[in-house]
Amino acid sequence: MPARLLLVRHGRTAWSVSGRHTGLTDVPLLDEGRDQARALGDRLRAAPWDGLPDAEVRTSPLARAADTCALAGFGDRATAWDALVEWDYGREEGLTTEEITRERGADWVIWRDGVRDGESMARLAERADAVVAWARSAERDAVVFAHGHVLRAVAARWLDQDVAFAARLRLDAAALSVLSWAYGQPAVERWNDTAHLSETA
Repeated sequence: MPARLLLVRHGRTAWSVSGRHTGLTDVPLLDEGRDQARALGDRLRAAPWDGLPDAEVRTSPLARAADTCALAGFGDRATAWDALVEWDYGREEGLTTEEITRERGADWVIWRDGVRDGESMARLAERADAVVAWARSAERDAVVFAHGHVLRAVAARWLDQDVAFAARLRLDAAALSVLSWAYGQPAVERWNDTAHLSETA
């Protein structure tokens, strides 16, 4: 079977709740985020996933993603990978979109305008391409635990789109997404699925 790539965004943090851009700052999960991670693990241990016994697992080394991975029950199988860290937002780190817009004096969209003194969109695309190439390198499922913007970039590149296409892909905390194939072409099988969170909301 061709490779599938399962994407898991980390559970909620104080900064994700308040809308602050959280790149390399190592913000911990809230208790709610920890509950979300456990709920995700329960779902992935049930049918049709059955624990994904043959899947290769990688995680961002940042605590909010690595802890989500561990609480979901995949920590002992996961390899930390710097390619999965969140976008380095530079001077936008810790700020909300409204604050950044006021500072820059114009309507700001990260996928159009990028960030100041941080990581370029071209570099983010290179990291996303590395994740896609790794996931497609063998005929087995792969699972990654990471962050909202880098996972959206991975999805855009899986679909052979410019990284800016990620602006059209909403991704909520602790969501499960699956990238696979249709008619021999890269496809989205499942996106931003949070059904497992209905009892933790």
